[in-house]
Amino acid sequence: MRLHLKVWRQHDADDRGAMRSYDVDDASPDMSFLELLDVLNEKLTTEGEEPVAFDHDCREGICGACSMVIDGQPHGPEKATTTCQLHLRHFRDGDTITVEPFRAGSFPVVKDLVVDRSAFDRIIAAGGYVSAPTGSAPDAHAVPVPKDQADRAFTAAACIGCGACVAACPNGSASLFLGAKITHLGELPQGQPERDSRVLAMVAEHDAAGFGGCTNTGECAVACPKEIPLDVISQLNRDYLAARRSRRRSA
Repeated sequence: MRLHLKVWRQHDADDRGAMRSYDVDDASPDMSFLELLDVLNEKLTTEGEEPVAFDHDCREGICGACSMVIDGQPHGPEKATTTCQLHLRHFRDGDTITVEPFRAGSFPVVKDLVVDRSAFDRIIAAGGYVSAPTGSAPDAHAVPVPKDQADRAFTAAACIGCGACVAACPNGSASLFLGAKITHLGELPQGQPERDSRVLAMVAEHDAAGFGGCTNTGECAVACPKEIPLDVISQLNRDYLAARRSRRRSA
């Protein structure tokens, strides 16, 4: 396949950046999108140019590091697919493909396609944990959990923290990510001791990081490569209001 790439190049956070055009003449339909960038970078290195900086790690759709906007869509045009699992067979020979970093005020560009998503780490550190001394992995039935709650916790726990929800949201909100973390721990017995303090602390850190508010446009759930359902945001809102009421009563 021959593909024409328009890639965002930005030397550092202070650089204004611009789109640059590149041709890749020997791409295979069986390549992943990251492998396409590998081929491009080999070509650039051979020609004495600086390769394109982009994040990656597992390349198995698990880590969430491979975040970029492809043809205007976070992770690209395939539903429930991370960038590293997007294959070139979904494009046509001769296509022009635009590749950009995530665009959100809370995800500043570091270089080229790399953005700083440490705001997510700070949200997790604020309350995304349990303090119960659980020790080693318990037996499967040691702590009974109703199946519907277990299923919901597993669904929410599938969030890989890639940030596609933020990139897709017109408000730059991280409510889907935050809702997934709140729902995951809130549905489990181990998550109950910090349930109120967790949601208050994580929402406060979300707002302090500059993420926008949710207006229920639903673009986040559409862009999510793990198909986290939109209703985790409803759970987030319920837990937050309940925690606020509980704090006022105890004050």
